[in-house]
Amino acid sequence: QEDYNQLRPLSYPNTDVFLICFSVVNPASYHNVQEEWVPELKVCMPNVPYVLIGTQIDLRDDPKTLARLLYMKEKPLTYEHGVKLAKEV
Repeated sequence: QEDYNQLRPLSYPNTDVFLICFSVVNPASYHNVQEEWVPELKVCMPNVPYVLIGTQIDLRDDPKTLARLLYMKEKPLTYEHGVKLAKEV
């Protein structure tokens, strides 16, 4: 992972917009937006806009996904979580 952290910014020049995605059924990906992706873009490409995208919304009510999340003591992220994150970043 550390190697990718150093190589990833090399692909950023000439980018017009970034699409930052997180899975609504993977709370860790939500936190990575705040802790990793947005800070990196603000440093490397401060003038390039980004769009926040919540993915896998079809799995919010999926029984297998809900069981997995319950086992891990987690819940799917809600629309309100996405709005909150968008306002913060």
